Amino acid sequence: MKFVLTIHLVWGMALSLLAQRAIIPADSLITVGTYYYPEQWAPEDWESDIKKIAALGFEFTHYGEFAWAAMEPKEGTYDFSWLDKAVNLAQQHGLKVIMCTPTPTPPRWLTAKHPDILIKNAEGRVIQHGARTHPSWSSDVYKGYVEKIVTQLGKRYGNHPAIIGWQLDNEPSHYGSPYDYSENAEKKFQLWLQKKYQTIEKLNATWGAAFWSLTYQHFSQIQIPNGKELVAQPNPHAILDFKRFTSDEASGFLSFQARILRKHIAPSQWITSNFMPFYESVDPGKSADLDFVTYTKYLVAGYDKGIGEQGFRLGSPEQIGLASDYFRPVKGITGVMELQPGQVNWGVFNPQPLPGAVYMWLWHAFAAGSDLACNYRFLSPETGGEQYHTAMLEKDRQTISSGGKQYVRFLDEIRQLRKSGASETMPADVKARKSAIVYSLDNRFEQDNQPQTDRWNYMNHLTKYYNALVRLNAPVDILREEHPLDDYAVVVVPAFQLLDKGAVDKWTQYAASGGNLVISCRTGQKDREARFWRALWAEPIYPLIGGKVDFYDHLPPGLEGKVQSDGQTFSWNSWGEILIPGPETETWAVHANQYYQGSPTVIHRRLGKGSVTYVGTDSRQGDLEYAIIQKLCQTRNIPVWNLPYGVVFNWRKGYWVGVNYSEQPYRHPVEDNRILFGKKEIQPGGVLVYK
Repeated sequence: MKFVLTIHLVWGMALSLLAQRAIIPADSLITVGTYYYPEQWAPEDWESDIKKIAALGFEFTHYGEFAWAAMEPKEGTYDFSWLDKAVNLAQQHGLKVIMCTPTPTPPRWLTAKHPDILIKNAEGRVIQHGARTHPSWSSDVYKGYVEKIVTQLGKRYGNHPAIIGWQLDNEPSHYGSPYDYSENAEKKFQLWLQKKYQTIEKLNATWGAAFWSLTYQHFSQIQIPNGKELVAQPNPHAILDFKRFTSDEASGFLSFQARILRKHIAPSQWITSNFMPFYESVDPGKSADLDFVTYTKYLVAGYDKGIGEQGFRLGSPEQIGLASDYFRPVKGITGVMELQPGQVNWGVFNPQPLPGAVYMWLWHAFAAGSDLACNYRFLSPETGGEQYHTAMLEKDRQTISSGGKQYVRFLDEIRQLRKSGASETMPADVKARKSAIVYSLDNRFEQDNQPQTDRWNYMNHLTKYYNALVRLNAPVDILREEHPLDDYAVVVVPAFQLLDKGAVDKWTQYAASGGNLVISCRTGQKDREARFWRALWAEPIYPLIGGKVDFYDHLPPGLEGKVQSDGQTFSWNSWGEILIPGPETETWAVHANQYYQGSPTVIHRRLGKGSVTYVGTDSRQGDLEYAIIQKLCQTRNIPVWNLPYGVVFNWRKGYWVGVNYSEQPYRHPVEDNRILFGKKEIQPGGVLVYK
């Protein structure tokens, strides 16, 4: 109990401090802005452009993330006169500014003088100057230059009344080379390991170095594990530690910048960074020195087929929701710093979004918890790598684009809602079904490295449970493991392969106190360092789930396993466990084919005031996961809705917002006099807002 109270106290203090740097006043609902790059346009165009930004209703703009060469054209020679002018023009026209540190794009004079600051990919190639995010977070030389430019920016703009906050870097990552194999990274990895293990003997024991004669005599012998340079698979414990190290380097790089800024900026200016959702080597939750975290989201670029024939023009319904629900709990608030304005240029193919899709994404972002929304970008570039990327204005710089018109419409409607104010009192039935999913980057690292079947995907598995909760209209938080659980009616712990006694004790206490715990397959196999227990398979969770895992199975491509529950049949292929329930445990689903036909694969038990459900099979379509959570809610008298996949409803700040990513119209049973925008029959790509 003391531990729980301590967590709540720390969490409350963090939110109190954050409130001092609020993104927007609560009754403003959401603030909306657009990217502008003064360094990319002639100075004589700036005032006209910025005046148009304000005239369209935008409330802030965004400067500087790629402008290091303009800020420091020669080493030690700084020129901020152009940026001063751009900031002052924004202020004159009533716009606030998010100022950025330009660290994803070091100038050419810097990379030419210090080529060792560049990252190296798994094939051993040094990533050349010419794009972005190519410098190494592990380079002390690079960080020395970063310290100088960030200090200059902080001193110059830390008290400017137009600056509301700071964005560090841009989409912290190395994009297509997510891991750095440079000499800088290898030396820092060795130091990281030495700090963690203290002695080489402890590392050898933890890594199982006796296997294949991998034993080390000292830390300087250790190389970055690289499957591209090995004839067989790398040591899985080394891979796990290297991925942890990379995540720490990313968060450390951001914290390094944040601490510099804090010395110079006003307390009212907040600090954030815009992350790519679930980027494999970066953990936004580790960025303790940020006030909150934001994200970027591009739904239509040929990667996502969506639902139905035209789904590629809308994207999937979980894209914005899952991102918001992941980033918001980190510090209690979030925003979408880059939201697709229309057609983009870098996809597999680059289709036109369905008319109205941009407007729908904006409403979905607001409803899912974003306090700010910013589009990338105001003007479509005439030169450079993103010439085909659409913007708020057409190429003539006068005509409002389709996406621009949708932003104007959304801004007008938000201003109308502001007159009615906001409510923070969540309806009782919504609060009663508030749910959470525990996301573990460590477990993702482990399973990405050792999937055991090419059909397994950790994020796809998690998303099936997320969609199940969304269809039941349960508000969802994607939580880090250390977050308190007691405010949630249902908590899902998906594929938690690496755990310890502390995790099991926490989950047990949650369920015994009245919570409803759902645990999925692949949970409890190993300890935190990916070592198998000297015990039965997943034995540490047996007292919690009220049963045992007898064994698991995989099936070849094209062969479908079958599971039956309450007269329904579900298909699976990637992972199926055969369970042995205890005497006080109910069987909720059984295998319906293969030689273990009739064996349990979903079990349920009461535990204290709550319950524990263990789902041993990963279904193909997520329909088993939906059916089991729906049954759980019925059994536990949790009030839920039953929505078709693709239709999403969120309550936020006193308003209900419904969006439709499906291929069919959806008719919602709401009284006409409650509707504010839209119609009760929501067309594909449509929106309904009501009080």
